[in-house]
Amino acid sequence: MNESGDNILEMDSLSETNLEGDTEIEMGMEVVYSQEFLPTYETIPEGASVPIVEKAEFNGKSDSLFFNDGVRRIDFVLVYEDEDMKEIDKNRMFQKRKQRREYFEASLMKMGMELEAARSVVDEKLLFVKVHMPWDMLCTYAEVLHIKLPIQPNDLSTTSSPFNFLSCITKHFYPSEDLIAKETEYFTAPFEKDRLEYFYVKDRDLFFTPSMRSRMAYYILSRAPYEVRGNIKKFGVTKLLDGGVYKAAYPLHDCRFNVRSKEDECPNERYLLYNEWAHPKSFYKMQPLDLIRKYYGEKIGIYFAWLGFYTAMLALAAIVGLGCFIYGYTTQETSTWSKEVCDPLIGGNIVMCPQCDKECTYWRLNSTCESSKKLCIFDNYGTLVFAVFMAIWVTVFLEFWKRYQAELEYEWDTVEFLEQEEQPRPEYEAKCNHERINPVTRVKEKVPYTACGRCIRVSLGIGTVLFWIVLILASVVAIIVYRLAVFFSFSTRLQSDLKELEPFKEYVTAQMATSVTASIISFVVIMVLNILYERVAIWITDFELPRTKTDYENSLTLKMFLFQFVNYYSSCFYIAFVKGKVVGYPGQPVYLLGKYRNEECDPGGCLIELTTQLTVIMGGKAIWNNIQEVLLPWMKNLIFRYCTRVGSEKVIPRWEQDYQLQPIGKLGLFYEYLEMVIQFGFVTLFVASFPLAPVLALVNNLFEIRVDAWKIITQFRRMVPEKAQDIGAWQPILQGVAILAVASNAMIIAFTSDMIPRLVYYWSFSVYPYGDHSSHTMQGYINNTLSVFDIQDFSNKSRPMQTPYWFNNSTTCRYRDFRYPPGHHRQYEYSIYYWHVIAAKMAFIIVVEHIVYLTKFILSYVIPDVPYTVREQIKREKYLSQVILHETNLKLVTKRLKPVADKILKHNEDKEEEIMDLYF
Repeated sequence: MNESGDNILEMDSLSETNLEGDTEIEMGMEVVYSQEFLPTYETIPEGASVPIVEKAEFNGKSDSLFFNDGVRRIDFVLVYEDEDMKEIDKNRMFQKRKQRREYFEASLMKMGMELEAARSVVDEKLLFVKVHMPWDMLCTYAEVLHIKLPIQPNDLSTTSSPFNFLSCITKHFYPSEDLIAKETEYFTAPFEKDRLEYFYVKDRDLFFTPSMRSRMAYYILSRAPYEVRGNIKKFGVTKLLDGGVYKAAYPLHDCRFNVRSKEDECPNERYLLYNEWAHPKSFYKMQPLDLIRKYYGEKIGIYFAWLGFYTAMLALAAIVGLGCFIYGYTTQETSTWSKEVCDPLIGGNIVMCPQCDKECTYWRLNSTCESSKKLCIFDNYGTLVFAVFMAIWVTVFLEFWKRYQAELEYEWDTVEFLEQEEQPRPEYEAKCNHERINPVTRVKEKVPYTACGRCIRVSLGIGTVLFWIVLILASVVAIIVYRLAVFFSFSTRLQSDLKELEPFKEYVTAQMATSVTASIISFVVIMVLNILYERVAIWITDFELPRTKTDYENSLTLKMFLFQFVNYYSSCFYIAFVKGKVVGYPGQPVYLLGKYRNEECDPGGCLIELTTQLTVIMGGKAIWNNIQEVLLPWMKNLIFRYCTRVGSEKVIPRWEQDYQLQPIGKLGLFYEYLEMVIQFGFVTLFVASFPLAPVLALVNNLFEIRVDAWKIITQFRRMVPEKAQDIGAWQPILQGVAILAVASNAMIIAFTSDMIPRLVYYWSFSVYPYGDHSSHTMQGYINNTLSVFDIQDFSNKSRPMQTPYWFNNSTTCRYRDFRYPPGHHRQYEYSIYYWHVIAAKMAFIIVVEHIVYLTKFILSYVIPDVPYTVREQIKREKYLSQVILHETNLKLVTKRLKPVADKILKHNEDKEEEIMDLYF
């Protein structure tokens, strides 16, 4: 109760020990739905007797999708444990559950649903309640949910493809048309019960597809009452599932995935999907998207359509990236600056300054010969071309996806799936206890919070997300401290510990060991924080109470992505843009927290370390996700089947076979999208440092499509079909990542790679007046880019404690920077070379960004979002709908005016007769 004494509509979590926190709705209060004609939910008076669901013995037909009469189709299944077979000490709680379940089922029957119960073949404690929606009820709720249904076949001619001559080859890459026939195209319109005669009804049993029937059934189950206490009504199957009243609720698969059904009425769509889509033998075939949409609904269909389109577009990026990698690999031995590093007369005579205080010692430049060769593979001019190509590729990908999505919207009847047509969530309806004036209709409606209350909820959500982002940044700082501390340890002990492993000694450097171990620890921290934050994000979104399922998912998507963005990419951004940038020079190093000396990059730059980080995170993430998505559900199903195994002579019905599968998570496809969008970020944001990223993503996605298909078809119960117009909040997220990727790659090339310093040396400092060469060359680059330091200028804190035997009487060492040498009147200050490089880097970023952004804008403008043919079809469909509406209204007016017209005519005839009688 609130302070004014009004009843509050509550939806609290229900548990074993607290059976009072449920979805409640005041009996005297009318819930405002988005449709005026929404049927009222019948309420059984408190204390009245309720009808019991009729029980029927299993008829032995394992593939049957119908009640025992073989006529009524099963639209949904509810599973519960028989309370009468429970222990005595828990009898009170179980009896409470039984009362709620019986009331809920009675409410469903009173609303028009037909129920039939059957006892389990495997476990006699389990009962399965089969739910059927009769024709009249289907028509009513099809109108409520604005389901679009056929009005006439599509009479617009389809344009033939110019590549039809290749059909003899391409047909082998599509699902067999003998098994999955192409569906007839229809013009559709939102269903209206009063205009049934205008819809294309060939067979009433097939007019509403099983996915439509399941969607309507779940809509009713989510809003049916299960308890009445005074003027409070509690409703929703979701809360009954949370409270243990029901163990499961799901629509049926139409058959086993690997065996055709014996029933004549069964379409065997699950079997067809497995053989033509999920089976490993079909890995090279295109996806049967229309059948996926028909079986699982538009939301699942649009995900696999997007994933397939993204994977197909990755093929081009992978080819170019692989070419860039091959170019770098073949030219690594010819790189002038890499040769100088490895040359015993050049790199072998260059003594480098220690990279940490006291314990580190001097080292020769040619000790990094192997890492410099590896760096040449990724840090070359081909990488620049590839980065620009990827910036254009991502624009083309997003623009052509919009076109493809528009085609799917029309074909799948989601063009006019607007927010006002989507029903409110039951959790939202349960909290509606405040009145406001609807800004559109100007009538009073119920909302769950005031403007101030909404502001508080949103502010709390924003504050919590920011807190967790700060927590991630703190973990990144902790890993940086680890890197600094461990590098110090590795520098002093690694070489002595690896004396016996001589073949690996030259490859395992202190920097490499630090980078790999830090990457692994970073990956573990990412996974742990993901698990913790997931619960927090769901709780905050529940607290915000979004109105519709789409609003809920969009809000959760934004929170999770912001967190994941910082979580996954923060370490990569640190290596790319922070590490090695603020280190000072040997005589005056910069310290973190006043204790840890900042990390320096390898003489070749930090690019190879960024590549290592990306490889570890992308590879580890792919392996971890496959374990979670495939291995765990398979193991759970295997254990469940082993624990509930029965004799081979027993026949298990279809509904019980599905119960043995894993339930789909509450967030559905959220994690599938999140996984792919994070991957999209790795492919686009850091592609300048790792051109093989599109190749790895392509290989992963080719497996991902089939693994996801195999998983939902063979390991999970059938999902409740949902309507979806597009990929939701992921679309603007992808666009944001694409915009950021241009700046990110330009800055990686400018600040992380050595490409700009090399270009500046080649064009300016290799020739007069700065150089001694007569023509532009890369010879002398290494010597020119390493500054000189007098070892007498070391402070007591950083002076090395020991020197190697080969150091002899050297008085100087070299370090990576552009500073004046000792003895110069501006010694250790930045040289003219440094300012040339900085100016070139800034100019490069500005020019590249403007060129790429201009190209992206032109492409976005030139490529229309909706194809011309689709626009024509949409106009034709709207025209037909208006014609039908006009004819119906005309007939309705004629029907209503006919009695009045007849009465007027009769009255006129009577008057004429009277006049005639008087006249004659």
